[in-house]
Amino acid sequence: MPSHPKPTAFTGKRVLITGGLGFIGSNLARALVRQGAEVTIIDSLIPEYGGNLRNLAGIESKVRVNISDVRDHHSLPVFVRGQDFLFNLAGQTSHMDSMADPQTDLEINARAQLAILEACRAHNPAIRIVFASTRQIYGRPDYLPVDENHPLRPVDVNGINKLAGEHYHLLYQQVYGIRSTVLRLTNTIGPRMRIKDARQTFVGIWIRRLLEGATFEVWGGEQLRDFTYVDDCVEAMLLAASRKEAEGQVFNLGGPPPVSLQALAEMLVELHGSGDFKVRVYPAERKKIDIGDFYADGRRIEKTLGWHPRTGVRTALARTLAYYRREFRNYV
Repeated sequence: MPSHPKPTAFTGKRVLITGGLGFIGSNLARALVRQGAEVTIIDSLIPEYGGNLRNLAGIESKVRVNISDVRDHHSLPVFVRGQDFLFNLAGQTSHMDSMADPQTDLEINARAQLAILEACRAHNPAIRIVFASTRQIYGRPDYLPVDENHPLRPVDVNGINKLAGEHYHLLYQQVYGIRSTVLRLTNTIGPRMRIKDARQTFVGIWIRRLLEGATFEVWGGEQLRDFTYVDDCVEAMLLAASRKEAEGQVFNLGGPPPVSLQALAEMLVELHGSGDFKVRVYPAERKKIDIGDFYADGRRIEKTLGWHPRTGVRTALARTLAYYRREFRNYV
């Protein structure tokens, strides 16, 4: 007799993912479909923000997709009604774009977040929310690794607005009982990330240049970073949504041991078997909003939920390269 999948916390549940055609959202959607959830996706498909219909290849018939912008406050009640879970991933991620166009960043990363929570308060206060925040809110570290008690001093408009989004979620939990968990993501990499440019992650543009046979640039090179493979990130999100202990909590998603950007570039070229990069001085306009070395302390989430990253940087890069060797034309 065929074996049946073991029921999960998401089997038969209705799940809404904002930004679900993007990198992390689409990988999350795939995991939820495997676990038997009824998945609805909202995504604006604005070209600069990373959404790509190709990210749903193979599961198109198993999810509902709504091309809609979270800034359209009037449509939000329709989407949140009846949902059991909300993974709130919609956001503007580019730090440079946030400085060049701060009003748009404010609309997406702050005002729209407040509107989503208002829709939940009015139409579905029992919903369970996981909000994707960023390590950028810490600013330049006073100490390493950075834990959740570190002062919050964003160095750009994006970080300030993401911090506001965090606080809205935590406030609505405290005042209205809307159960939320905040995850502060570090550098997430993996299949389906944006490689067209550096708006989402610099590793994306490195991979594009490498596969095109072009030299890519490493700015500075000595900075230390930690990297989280997208499957590990998705696992943390699912744990956070399904565990009561996570309600009202803020967690760092710390990656494996940190690596310098130059060492990362060398690893990428080695895994590809060819390619070249050049180290250049950090551009002055970027230096003002660079945070220097950063790697997160992930002990709180490990202690509370038992989560820790399973995938090392080398494996993460190898899997990502393998994906884009097959799918390159769909992402440039």
